[in-house]
Amino acid sequence: MSYDHRPVSRGISRLLPSRVDYMGIRQSWRVDLLAGITVGIVALPLALAFGVSSGVGAEAGLITAIVAGLVAAVMGGSPVQVSGPTGAMVVVLAPVVAVHGTGSVALLSLMAGLLVCMLGISGLGRAVAFIPWPVVEGFTLGIAAIIFLQQVPLATGTSGIPGHNTLLAAVEAASGAVAPTVLLTLALVAGVAVVMVLVQRLFRALPASLLAVLLATTAAELLQLEIPRIGPLPHSLPSPTLPAFDPASLGSLAMPAVAIAVLASIESLLSARVAAGMTGPDGAPSGAYSPDRELTGQGLASIAAGLFGGMPATGAIARTAVNVRSGAKTRMAAAVHAVVLLGIVYLASGMVSRIPLAALGGVLMVTAARMVSRRTVAAILRSTRSDAAVFILTAIVTVAFDLIVAIQIGLAAAALFTLRKFASLSSVEREEISGPSSEGDEHIAIFRLDGAMFFGAAERILQEISQVKDVQVAIIRLSQLRMLDATGAHALVEVISALELRGITVLLKGVRPDHLALVTNVGVIRSLRHHKHLFEDLAAAVEHARSHVRRNAAYRL
Repeated sequence: MSYDHRPVSRGISRLLPSRVDYMGIRQSWRVDLLAGITVGIVALPLALAFGVSSGVGAEAGLITAIVAGLVAAVMGGSPVQVSGPTGAMVVVLAPVVAVHGTGSVALLSLMAGLLVCMLGISGLGRAVAFIPWPVVEGFTLGIAAIIFLQQVPLATGTSGIPGHNTLLAAVEAASGAVAPTVLLTLALVAGVAVVMVLVQRLFRALPASLLAVLLATTAAELLQLEIPRIGPLPHSLPSPTLPAFDPASLGSLAMPAVAIAVLASIESLLSARVAAGMTGPDGAPSGAYSPDRELTGQGLASIAAGLFGGMPATGAIARTAVNVRSGAKTRMAAAVHAVVLLGIVYLASGMVSRIPLAALGGVLMVTAARMVSRRTVAAILRSTRSDAAVFILTAIVTVAFDLIVAIQIGLAAAALFTLRKFASLSSVEREEISGPSSEGDEHIAIFRLDGAMFFGAAERILQEISQVKDVQVAIIRLSQLRMLDATGAHALVEVISALELRGITVLLKGVRPDHLALVTNVGVIRSLRHHKHLFEDLAAAVEHARSHVRRNAAYRL
């Protein structure tokens, strides 16, 4: 994995296309052309299926793959990323369409696209690196489960019930299926799945999903099956227009737009990150990518798709992987993929309209199953209890609620487990005074703080130090303290104040230079009895403590 490290000082120019994007195209245009055609063939059934599954329609899915795919190819930050409608976006869009209708999707695409552009311009592209692996894999598993369940109405020849929980809608769709339609549609789904699996194993170079859909459509036509089809499609792209809206609709679509923008950012950056680490047939890496430019390009792609009546788009890892493995070197491949789909709209929309919906459902069911790597799941479950818990929790919440809630809860759970682990590495140890002992040393306590003193560990450390008994002077060593935050510094103030109130003199030893400003501003040094009770050397601190003990003994006499 590698990033594009062009200096940020170049401002907005770092987000724009340049001549560098097409270096080497004279040598690679043949493989780029072939890769683009291959990806276009693979993308056709997926674009149609995702459009249908989201509730917007096959036409919107196809338009999105063409328009967004072309814009992202030119403006995006990855030379091999292929963009378009994806399963994760379907998961978010389906309930929005159920509530607000299909007319809201174009406006939603514009709003979400603007937000994604703002994230890219503001330089937040690398934030995806802070999402823990179990969270990413957890919501990937949840997405796969939702996509699979969303196909149950198509697989049973019924109409889904909009607005319901995905699992409940799948159960209701299955219970409402009637013979002989359900038998015919299930047979098509099974046939599509078998063809895709066999072609993938025996003829890897062939587009398995397209072949499966072609065979299913041919069978349905020859047998004259009475089952739901895609229906009429346009013979050309519509003209770009601004979607109609009223101010009230903006408020109701604000939260869905934020959810879609966050999801589009995460999925696109994850896809670009994975693609950057992949190698093509020649063993060469696919090249660096710019996270900020990738966000800006994906935002512009969604805006363009919305203007043409499409849906929000993201980087698509499955199509991107096909692109890389087909040998793509430059952005030309992703652009050719969009042109191939455009040619299908103008030349073959009549044939495409006869595709059975059950065939598309079968394609997405197999796609959903392939999204989950058994090795990855097993690796996470065998790692640590906390990571396994975060993974399972994120997946369950994704299915039960939605992706954004799942990401939030997954991140919160991962953060809590990490803080718990981090806090367990923080400790306070009581040390003996080294060297020859002196009279009264039993009244001197040396505490060494190790690791980190932050809000997750401060309370425990405070309690351990505060329980000291029969001590006149406490030396707190801070030189081994690697991390200190405001809560930890405030806890030090409380420790010092509590000990001083009990008549115990507190000496601080070894405040790190990078902590000095913090302990000064929070009041740690001010809480000491005397400003000279701050030491750099332990021996000097011990000698000062002994002088206090001797002075106290003299007062008692």
